[in-house]
Amino acid sequence: MTASVTVRVPAKVNVQLAVGGLRPDGFHDLANVFLAVGLYDEVTVTHADGMRITCAGPDAGQVPLDGSNLAARAARLLAARYGRTADVHIHIDKDIPVAGGMAGGSADGAGALLACDALWGTAAPREELLEICAELGSDVPFSLVGGAALGRGRGELLTPLETAGSFSWVFAVADGGLSTPAVYGECDRLRESSGQGATSADVPDPEASPALLAALRTGDAPALAAAVTNDLQPAALSLRPDLAATLAAGTQAGALAAMVSGSGPTTAFLAPGPEEALKTAELLAASGTCRAVRVAEGPVAGATVVA
Repeated sequence: MTASVTVRVPAKVNVQLAVGGLRPDGFHDLANVFLAVGLYDEVTVTHADGMRITCAGPDAGQVPLDGSNLAARAARLLAARYGRTADVHIHIDKDIPVAGGMAGGSADGAGALLACDALWGTAAPREELLEICAELGSDVPFSLVGGAALGRGRGELLTPLETAGSFSWVFAVADGGLSTPAVYGECDRLRESSGQGATSADVPDPEASPALLAALRTGDAPALAAAVTNDLQPAALSLRPDLAATLAAGTQAGALAAMVSGSGPTTAFLAPGPEEALKTAELLAASGTCRAVRVAEGPVAGATVVA
């Protein structure tokens, strides 16, 4: 019997996040273009007498170690489908910024799901794993799949996207977090106050940008920079005005594009290449506008068994 399984799972950046109006069920339709980037959590699962969660790494103290953790929920959902108990020790080596709009919690859910499937030998079909991921949250399916993909619906209905080469990113980690529901709520409030209206009857259906998809296909960083958009950015900046200084510092440091990553508060900067990314990171770190700076390439593979 396998003693333990370790899965490595990447962070994500949204190179386009187009947000439709508020639906009657409280969600928003999205056109969400995901890119997996090389910042990773590692999730290790080991047989145990009951469920236990531990976490180590930067900001590990902010990670819930109870049943609300997506890794725990993933293990329980898989166990329930196969008529077993989720008696497993889940250990998360955390390197993805916590509460930063980079899907760290979603990554842990996808990682635990794949790891438990391997540990228990359940051999769940890929389609079933993706169903469980969608039940866990909108970003979890992409954490399993990785690469580049367009997410429709709440973001969980994925279409893989063709990419060429690799893109160089710099991420500025802010102090504190931002609640994703609060950012969506602020987006709705800003739309209402502008007179546009915030419901799905008021806001056009979100669509992926043809120019952005073409830039991904050809590996053209300047073209991608010209096309990146995030409909949640005004809301994130409304709730965290200090992020504007970080965005300005990254632009002054030579980034081709600067944006809030997902619902924030992490900010993302597209650089012309790896060397330029390191220089941008150095200048950003010296700007005093963020807590930490990370550099990563993407796209990278999704959740992968590594041990």
